[in-house]
Amino acid sequence: MSVSREELKKRACEAIEKNRDKIIEIGDSVFGEPELGYKEFKTAAKVKKVFDELNLQYEDEVAITGIIAPLKGKESKVKVAVMGELDAVVAPGHRCADKATGAAHSCGHNAMVASLMGVTYAFAGTGIMEELSGDIVLMAVPAEEFVELEYRNQLKQEGKIHFFGGKQEFVRLGKMDDIDMMIMQHASSKDARGILGCCGTGSNGFLGKLVRYVGKEAHSGGAPHLGINALNAATLGLTAIHMQRETFQDKDHIRVHPIITKGGDLVNVVPADVRIETYVRGSNMDAIMDANAKVSRALKAGGDAVGAETVITDIPGYLPLVVNNDLFDVMYENMKEVFGEDKVLYEGPAMAGSTDAGDISSIMPAMHSNFFGSEGIAHSSNYEIVDKQTGYIDAAKCMAMTLIDLLYDGAEKAVKVKENFKPLMTKEEYLKDWGKVE
Repeated sequence: MSVSREELKKRACEAIEKNRDKIIEIGDSVFGEPELGYKEFKTAAKVKKVFDELNLQYEDEVAITGIIAPLKGKESKVKVAVMGELDAVVAPGHRCADKATGAAHSCGHNAMVASLMGVTYAFAGTGIMEELSGDIVLMAVPAEEFVELEYRNQLKQEGKIHFFGGKQEFVRLGKMDDIDMMIMQHASSKDARGILGCCGTGSNGFLGKLVRYVGKEAHSGGAPHLGINALNAATLGLTAIHMQRETFQDKDHIRVHPIITKGGDLVNVVPADVRIETYVRGSNMDAIMDANAKVSRALKAGGDAVGAETVITDIPGYLPLVVNNDLFDVMYENMKEVFGEDKVLYEGPAMAGSTDAGDISSIMPAMHSNFFGSEGIAHSSNYEIVDKQTGYIDAAKCMAMTLIDLLYDGAEKAVKVKENFKPLMTKEEYLKDWGKVE
């Protein structure tokens, strides 16, 4: 006789509670040892330690540091990936920043790892998978934060990666080929209304840009007229971008936010090598490509004005996140059960930020839900998870319960999600048209 859906959910939540201290410990441990993308070796080791303790078979070193652990159901009608992100951002003023790299988990990804481990404890060895008509694939994914572009470009030149984002690499490497849909969660700052969970939102997409101005060195005090000042070229190029901003329409949510990563070599030498990294963000690809053309034109104008060479490298960033209401419907019911209806939003306002979950959502059903367990401003020195019940434990429960709903009773709900989905592009189109993979 089959076990009821409600009993399976109860069993999953009890397993998460039983391992509560372990889940919190790993979330806090990841928080205390932050690592940047494609360098998350310590964090990956923490995940593998849990998988080893539970005798799970897994593939590691996927896209350098990623880990994939499949869990088989009694049938394999549908395969659902659950993702957690391994990397941190740079916030050197953070209390737990790495002193050498400035990396800090002021992004909440440590909560993702914790909740992914919570889902692992819910299904590994609890007998639940034997009652489900689909498979679950646990994925610890590197490099969601699109940072250190020069470093990642070097990895690309060495043939170690093609995409700068970890989920994109999973697609390229074929790790998503047999996956039918993906769910994950992200931490959000505590809401004044007391909201604890949100099924998800849309988000901006973006293109990345590497810019290099090549000038000519000369003595900056004795003979500056013999040089070509690449820093002046950059100043003019950035100013020209500002002159374009009034042409960006509000409905497209365009954001351009460059940084100068190298401004010259010595103070008494005319700068001849100046480098910039930037994104061109927007809510839709037409607007992004239009804004990108304007930004490139502005940057080149800076070089032309002083006679410097302008070298621009466009990098496939992330696609806008597509909302999937079929997945939202399932998660919403479970969030209401865990938190109460008055503490949950179905869909929040679209994010101006970006995620490589947007790339996944363009080729398969995906959900990027939010749990309001943190305080502070994201990507700043005062951001961290303060409500671990919400950010670690309850997030894991909601995802586990959603997985059971999707895969119970012949995977009826997951099959519906799959049948209703209309991809924006195939994997082949994604790799060729967006990723420029030859």
